Amino acid sequence: MRLAFMGTPAFSVPALDALVAAGHEIAAVYSQPPRKAGRGHKVVPSPVHARAEALGVEVRTPPSLKSQEDQAAFAALDLDCAVVVAYGLILPKPILDAPRRGCLNIHASLLPRWRGAAPIQRAIEAGDSETGVTIMQMDVGLDTGDMLLTERLPITSETTGESLHDDLAALGARMIVTALEEMAAGGLTATPQPEAGVTYAHKLDKTESEIDWALPAREIERRIRAFHPWPGTRFRHGADAIKVMAAEVVPGTGEPGLVLDDALTIACGEDALRPTLLQRPGKGPQPTDAFLRGYPIDPDTLLTVSRG
Repeated sequence: MRLAFMGTPAFSVPALDALVAAGHEIAAVYSQPPRKAGRGHKVVPSPVHARAEALGVEVRTPPSLKSQEDQAAFAALDLDCAVVVAYGLILPKPILDAPRRGCLNIHASLLPRWRGAAPIQRAIEAGDSETGVTIMQMDVGLDTGDMLLTERLPITSETTGESLHDDLAALGARMIVTALEEMAAGGLTATPQPEAGVTYAHKLDKTESEIDWALPAREIERRIRAFHPWPGTRFRHGADAIKVMAAEVVPGTGEPGLVLDDALTIACGEDALRPTLLQRPGKGPQPTDAFLRGYPIDPDTLLTVSRG
């Protein structure tokens, strides 16, 4: 098929690679404009932009698709279909209607659960036992279009935001190739999303990295996994913001935030949390025993949230 590909972050790159490998013609890649990044605030292209250039595909980076000029340029591509993966811009109806077979979206959840910006992390945070990928026929709503294909993946006690991101990116890449094959053969069936079970995965915010020890330990542990690598989870000790990169739930009671023993078991609103991997500013990640040898935190210390 003659396609446009619309995506921005690293999550979208495997799908672009899969479509090229499958022999589809990529007429153009749309991605969000290059932005300043890193300590030097150098303007850098998005991961999709960089990958498309390496593949020799034309890249377009309009700040929006609302203008008649941008919509006419998109329609002039004479597309069979557009594939959209974490693009980050709203597609107006003229864009959705321009390709002969419309626009397909790779969404990283089992719709209608976790519509919105951060479905990967919110599924782990909520304690869901599974998630997956939905290939959706896009409409003007927020992730409200008909479902074309769905596949499931388990969420285990070891699943992190990073690992699930990579697994779902690979799954979505495989599924979109299958979806286009079945579409060309006339074998895809569109199923409206059920009205029951709708939830919204609100965008992640840096302030969510602050550990609230009044929460149940199990909820904090899920957030630690969900928010790795960004925004992370941390607490304040003196002048330092200590990042907790992994932890386990253990028995324990006390004032929330109270260090209960010399293994850094910390009382929570329910049960206790024992970090197993920590990082302090300017240092690499360390197992808790090694961390404490170089940075003691004594029993009966009352920890607070990080504010920076």
